[in-house]
Amino acid sequence: MKMEQMMVPACVVAAVVADQPVHPDERSADIPVRSVPVCALQADRNVRAPLRAPTRAPLFALVVALTLLAAATLPAAEGISNVRISQRAGTNLVDLRYDLSTTATNPLLVAVAVSTNAGNTYDLPATHFTGAVGYGVTAGTNQLIVWDAVRDMPDRFSTNVFFRLSASDVPAGMVLIPAGSFVMGDTLDGISAALPLHTNQLSAFYMDKFDVTKALWDEVRTWALTNGYSFDNAGSGKATNHPVHTVNWWDCVKWCNARSEKAGLVPAYYTSAAQTTVYRTGQVGVQNDWVKWSSGYRLTTEAEWEKAARGGVSGQRFPWGNTITHSNANYYSDSSYTYDTSPTRGYHPNFQAGGYPYTNPVDYFPPNGYGLYDMAGNVYQWCWDWYGSYTAAPATDPRGPSGVLSYRVLRGGYWDYYAYGARCANRSHYNPGVASGYFGFRCVRGL
Repeated sequence: MKMEQMMVPACVVAAVVADQPVHPDERSADIPVRSVPVCALQADRNVRAPLRAPTRAPLFALVVALTLLAAATLPAAEGISNVRISQRAGTNLVDLRYDLSTTATNPLLVAVAVSTNAGNTYDLPATHFTGAVGYGVTAGTNQLIVWDAVRDMPDRFSTNVFFRLSASDVPAGMVLIPAGSFVMGDTLDGISAALPLHTNQLSAFYMDKFDVTKALWDEVRTWALTNGYSFDNAGSGKATNHPVHTVNWWDCVKWCNARSEKAGLVPAYYTSAAQTTVYRTGQVGVQNDWVKWSSGYRLTTEAEWEKAARGGVSGQRFPWGNTITHSNANYYSDSSYTYDTSPTRGYHPNFQAGGYPYTNPVDYFPPNGYGLYDMAGNVYQWCWDWYGSYTAAPATDPRGPSGVLSYRVLRGGYWDYYAYGARCANRSHYNPGVASGYFGFRCVRGL
């Protein structure tokens, strides 16, 4: 797409407002565009394609869809309104202006998704936004987001660019993992299971800062047992602020659903592709299309886990760099690995007491770049995916092999295993019915 030295076009703008009333005064929010006709903001719940473009062919036919996330805790009447979009004359920059109304006392997360196919999918890997976007946005009028479009759409032209703006609270105890691409796997130590390298594009999601603690497990499980749920294992933990362990994969999936229902959210997991019966009991072979991926709490996919573990840094063994010591994580140190440079060997000296397992409090070690704790060591974390070989093909929001296979993925290493297991690219797997003092988990939520 050639964007240099082009006149600012007239824009075609429509707003699809989800779960919000259409106010008459929003229909006449004119957008001034220098030396070209203006266009009115159309608030229409049924718009699915851009309005007819003006005579002069635009660089973008810009359409905005306003959404208020279903998982957000904002009242339905609040959110983003009065959106105006324009491209700056003679530049590659697109301005997105909006008003944000909320009574929430904490800052909000404002996200932008971009479609280049008239809103059929919002999967352009657009990341070059600045201004009033991301976490920390407070209420106000005439908020400005600037998109450096050519950095995300080099040498491309589109007349069907749609934008989806959303505002939400960041759920308590979770952090935002931003949308974007990353290279999965590595070539550092010849791990065949981590090859071939491949690029995944992931949507943004929220992830628990910590492994699920014994205290949180007990709270949700107690509620669940009186609301139609059953579990194979009661779960154990060395202390209330240590990770729960001795839970199998099915326990974790059902617990995620219980956590959702307890919080008043739509559960993620169901007993069939019809997605009508919530999964609450037994060992059901839940498959990819039995999941409402944007609803409630759920297990992380393997790709989500690795992107989150890397903390925004690529090409390194661990979330913090290429070497590891007991100051970084709870693992079994051994001089056999050149990148294990810990001055103390064997079990972590601070936690080798009180009997097995030698777990640690979930907030003991420093977090990674995304604010996540224990993405290396402490306990392995169950992931959603069936275990299978990688392919080199790029993928968007991959969810692992389909069907029913033999093993589910575990990630992150644990207190009784070498530094090798704590590497971001290391993959492990186990029978989903096995519960162990090595196995725990954490939850994610879609936006």
